Amino acid sequence: MQPDTSEKNKITFQKNQLSSSELLDLYNALLKPRLIEEKMLILLRQGKVSKWFSGIGQEAISVGVAKALNKDEYILPMHRNLGVFTTRDVPLNRLFSQWQGKQNGFTKGRDRSFHFGTQEYKIIGMISHLGPQLGVANGIALAHKLKKENKLTAVFTGEGGTSEGDFHEALNIASVWELPVIFCVENNGYGLSTPTNEQYRCENIADRGQGYGMESHIIDGNNIIEVYTRVSKIAESIRNDPRPVLIEFKTFRRRGHEEASGTKYVPEDLMKFWEQKDPIDNFRRFLKNENILSEAQDEDFKEKIKLEIDTHLETANKEPITTFDETKELNDVFQNFKYEDIQSVDASENIRLIDAIAQAVAQSMHRHNSLVLMGQDIAEYGGVFKITEGLVAKFGKDRVRNTPICESAVIGAAMGLAINGMKAMVEMQFGDFVSSGFNPIVNYLAKSNFRWNQNADVVIRMPCGADVGAGPFHSQTNEAWFTKVPGLKVIYPAFPYDAKGLLNTAFNDPNPVLFFEHKALYRSIRQEVPQDYYTLPFGKASVLQRGSKVSVITYGAAVHWAMEIIAKNELEEIELIDLRSLQPLDIECIIASVRKCGKALVLTEDSLFGSLASEISALISESCFEFLDAPVMRVGSLETPIPFAPGLEEGYLPKQRFQEKLLELIAY
Repeated sequence: MQPDTSEKNKITFQKNQLSSSELLDLYNALLKPRLIEEKMLILLRQGKVSKWFSGIGQEAISVGVAKALNKDEYILPMHRNLGVFTTRDVPLNRLFSQWQGKQNGFTKGRDRSFHFGTQEYKIIGMISHLGPQLGVANGIALAHKLKKENKLTAVFTGEGGTSEGDFHEALNIASVWELPVIFCVENNGYGLSTPTNEQYRCENIADRGQGYGMESHIIDGNNIIEVYTRVSKIAESIRNDPRPVLIEFKTFRRRGHEEASGTKYVPEDLMKFWEQKDPIDNFRRFLKNENILSEAQDEDFKEKIKLEIDTHLETANKEPITTFDETKELNDVFQNFKYEDIQSVDASENIRLIDAIAQAVAQSMHRHNSLVLMGQDIAEYGGVFKITEGLVAKFGKDRVRNTPICESAVIGAAMGLAINGMKAMVEMQFGDFVSSGFNPIVNYLAKSNFRWNQNADVVIRMPCGADVGAGPFHSQTNEAWFTKVPGLKVIYPAFPYDAKGLLNTAFNDPNPVLFFEHKALYRSIRQEVPQDYYTLPFGKASVLQRGSKVSVITYGAAVHWAMEIIAKNELEEIELIDLRSLQPLDIECIIASVRKCGKALVLTEDSLFGSLASEISALISESCFEFLDAPVMRVGSLETPIPFAPGLEEGYLPKQRFQEKLLELIAY
């Protein structure tokens, strides 16, 4: 686009049947974020604000969209959408506190800028990995649809964010599921310093809507009347006919990506062109030409806003600096969960591990009407392992949902369901595939409660493990990826009874739970399991055999390998602990056992380096050193990817090495 500086006014306004009072309200709403930004830029130079992402020149999009939505409809903004917060009447002193890292901010000093959400104002902020918020918007909208509420959700991204896979995944799911979402793309010319011609080759981002079978529009993002009236019309249409809509707002970022970046990479004539298209200057000129806004009114608006800014800034400045309280920090990692111990009163039956898991899912669906199951092929097909077989007939396709192959957006949608008051389960077809959804788990689900008191009521089921001849991409046991991350709970049962009770608890727990299910145990392990509903607590290990010589600590399929070798060698004085719960971990049980036995061997199916076995070994060394009669031993799989051929897989797994190490430790 060649800049044309000959025209003084680059924006043509039409009243579109808006009254003078409505037009003045839009102007006042535009003016407020601009004046706040100008104040923040001064404070930034004074070192009183650490960082700032400017939306100067783009205010019409934030204000227009926020005005077009109802106050009880969620908006998911980005860094440059201050106008969303001000239009929703978020108290300025709390915003100032947020930016200063004060306790009265929305994240209690734990995050900065606009990285927060607030249920009170139905605003859900992004994380620095911008893509997941698109999937989260889908989940929020899905909850509205399932609850039969005529509401929509609006989510923002920039033109740079449309290159992320999450953008494709989210739009694809929204289209397939006909979700009431407005995807707002602020095409502001540059992704940091990279111009759009180096980011994509289509003429307009809105053109991509056709590929998703999705309605799309292009709107002048600097024209407040056009933004407000057109988005209002689209929003009302979506409320009556739920569907996703893609809107590309043409605008420009006139300041740096953040203030430290500067704008030296922007040609001077291009900058001047967009300065002439300033949304506030042009709208002010229009209102004055139409005799709607007088100079006195304009000055009055400015003075009132500036007074509000100064008053609220003074309030925020008087707040004490945030101080560290270890108890508070630790207590906010998870939402408080009061475990309810439910005992079985029914007869038991001899069933397989896979049957116990299927029972827990079905019984929890009955118990929790808001629980939605999502995963690849889990509906009519019943999942590749048939755990959800028959559930569509019982609960319907609204609650048992096949998903496209897009793990990241599905996990994002699960988070969105939780934000909008529902529960979600995501079945990974194989636990290995969670790598495609890793980011929203460790950066969104795990951190939201700590950051802004929003829990993630999500269970992710993880069929995992080797010894089934499935090769490098269907055999990993990757629990150590997640036990490291504060904010996640990790459960790994080895028996049908434990699996059913622990999975029921996972669905009751309002925090994110990764539930590992070893595929080799699905149909090979049987046990007497109560037919009715019951629960088991997290963080409690199971002592399968009492002994006094060596404490063997393990979990998952390795429990059965240990039982086999202990029985084969008639090692009656071995104490065998099945952890069952990896995060939280039953540290007391481990320490008590090792102090009694004096020797410890930690067995894992995972490769050793960086494994949970290494962490437990370190824990034992720190807590039991003076009680040890031998070095703490670890046994794990080979430091290679998991091979396919039976002979290679047998050598990879630690069964034989465990026997050798155990006998060595006994004789030490």
